[in-house]
Amino acid sequence: MTLAARLPPKQERARQTRERLLDVAGELLAEVGIERISTNMIAARAGLTPPALYRYFADKYAVIEALGRRLMERQNAVLDRWIARHAPAGIAAMADHIEDILAENAAVTRAEPGAVWILRALHASPQLVHVRLESHRHVTDRLTDACARQIPDTDRKILWSRLRLAVELGFAADEMLYEEDRVSAETVRAQVAATLRSTLLDLTGED
Repeated sequence: MTLAARLPPKQERARQTRERLLDVAGELLAEVGIERISTNMIAARAGLTPPALYRYFADKYAVIEALGRRLMERQNAVLDRWIARHAPAGIAAMADHIEDILAENAAVTRAEPGAVWILRALHASPQLVHVRLESHRHVTDRLTDACARQIPDTDRKILWSRLRLAVELGFAADEMLYEEDRVSAETVRAQVAATLRSTLLDLTGED
């Protein structure tokens, strides 16, 4: 959590207000971009005063950080469900269902207000880069834990490094699809899944 962030409220009404502010901010981010969006603009769209917004967020970067964290948490929930479904059957089972998680993650991301602009903001702003990095490391940690149980003799640092690259490839391919319309999403996901499947199976020596 950055110094500009506030702790999420505990009261239900306050939580709903905070979520409303984030939904509005996501919509505005898609409309005006990171440079033009402001806390005054967000508050006005949400029907609140700026001081009311500042009870939840110190500045616009804190709002965008919260947007990024909310999106990443929803993506992480997809990962957790996928691991629970397939990891008990082993690495080969996970490898055979990579396309599922790519599609499910894409669906959750596209349901988020202003998702593509949130992702771009996390890349573009030095104040926000850590949000994406922390999330991708978390995903890598979860996958490393799941795989390490199946291949306990593998060096964890090497395993983590290989999976970290796989994680970045999966997210990068999805982000590309927001801009590239000369290939279908299904084709991209199938090709990425095939690449990542080989990466996972290579860990076990399976074809």
